[in-house]
Amino acid sequence: MIKFRTVVNIADNTGATSAMIIGTFGGTKKKIIRLADVVKVTVKSARPTGSVKKSEMHRAVVVRVKKEHRREDGTYIRFDDNAVVILEGITKEPKGTRIFGPVARELKAHGFDKITYLAPETL
Repeated sequence: MIKFRTVVNIADNTGATSAMIIGTFGGTKKKIIRLADVVKVTVKSARPTGSVKKSEMHRAVVVRVKKEHRREDGTYIRFDDNAVVILEGITKEPKGTRIFGPVARELKAHGFDKITYLAPETL
């Protein structure tokens, strides 16, 4: 579970390194952000050679959260950091061509097939 104004890592090769969550999609009263939720982020730090620049706003999907997530079979999954992947426009396609670190398999159930395909490990 993540809340607004949380600084998260960027798990792709768009050039951004950290971002802040400033909004959600899917309802105006949505306060808690979970795995596979689409959020609006603003880039806080970026590499100078990347395609994403500092202070730009983008849509992103949450791929890792520190808070444990309960699956339907009763198991729990937890990651070391909060991370997002920047999306291309209003589609579910990632803007980058590589994904760094593991991602949750709940992304595939929500239609983010390309992100789970590009990730080195799906947990």
